[in-house]
Amino acid sequence: MKNKRMKIARIEKDLSQEQLAELVGVTRQTIGMIESGKFNPSLQLCLSICRALGKTLDELFWEEESERGTEL
Repeated sequence: MKNKRMKIARIEKDLSQEQLAELVGVTRQTIGMIESGKFNPSLQLCLSICRALGKTLDELFWEEESERGTEL
């Protein structure tokens, strides 16, 4: 699932993927993969991203049931 909330928060802070990556100690590609839903970050990385963007875990990473799609 794409992480649109993270992308929006990053844009609201006027940060590029590269700038956010530098702030949290990962590559730009990692940020891009998180935003596109192709990579699940560790809890530590999630916390670092939240701090950099001034958001909570719930605001950026919590999935509502309606967002999850079909359950197994």
